[in-house]
Amino acid sequence: MNTSDQPCAACQIIDRFDGVEDGKIGNPGHYGTPHQRTLLASLTRVQNKAADRITAFSGSMNFVYIHLVWFAVWIGVNVGLAGINREFDHFPFGLLTLVVSLEAIFLATFVMISQNRQAARSDIRTQLDFENNIRSEIWSVHIGQALGIDSEHVEAIVAQAIESSLEQLARAQDPGR
Repeated sequence: MNTSDQPCAACQIIDRFDGVEDGKIGNPGHYGTPHQRTLLASLTRVQNKAADRITAFSGSMNFVYIHLVWFAVWIGVNVGLAGINREFDHFPFGLLTLVVSLEAIFLATFVMISQNRQAARSDIRTQLDFENNIRSEIWSVHIGQALGIDSEHVEAIVAQAIESSLEQLARAQDPGR
């Protein structure tokens, strides 16, 4: 905006295209989103890092191999295949079932914690992308205005390109259309 209370010509164009011609650029109803920079602080907590490490390990083949050996030894000992007469969990292995069920509960929780962290990171990236898009739009309109480019013509071409792109996407998703 210029130094007077009246917006410059480029800002008037942006105001017209945001759908609410009210003398404000980026009115809260159109451009407003919650500021999410505070999420960065929660991403560094020790508990979340531990959950990420556990999730990474539980999603590896080493985890699978350890469990294969563990189950084989457990079953082998409890059915007498190991040559040790120390059965502590008779068939159908209720204790093993209990332990594995508890492990599954905790692993599911760790996975959800990690997914929440990933979503928080995604939210931050989305907010940064949004801010950069707004910044780029404002700069583009101001540069176009300074160069004497007809912004209404450009917006009409953009609207046609977006409509065409959406139609192509819809055809790709529904070939019988």
